[in-house]
Amino acid sequence: MEILKNVFLFLHLLGMAGIIAGWLMQLSASTKGPKAILHSSILQLVSGLLLVGMLEMGDGDVNHIKITVKAAVAVAVLVVAILNVRNPKTALANTAGALAVVNVAVAVFW
Repeated sequence: MEILKNVFLFLHLLGMAGIIAGWLMQLSASTKGPKAILHSSILQLVSGLLLVGMLEMGDGDVNHIKITVKAAVAVAVLVVAILNVRNPKTALANTAGALAVVNVAVAVFW
């Protein structure tokens, strides 16, 4: 089970890195980042939910309020990513990147 948890954690962190990378790509090239942000936000949301599910199945302690806040921010990133694919704008990429940073801050400092 520990290996599976580490795989999901790796994918979750990879999703966060992809959102930030897509944000930076879109800032520099203005149209090359939207799909990277979208795919990475889906990866981060799904892997995060799988991590919580694994904690719930095991003996781990789960802070449901923190998970709810993180899930809400992740869904917001996903919505912004979908809007950004439909109409690529730097402001939407900035929003997705800022929300991803907020999600990391919640994970680390809460």
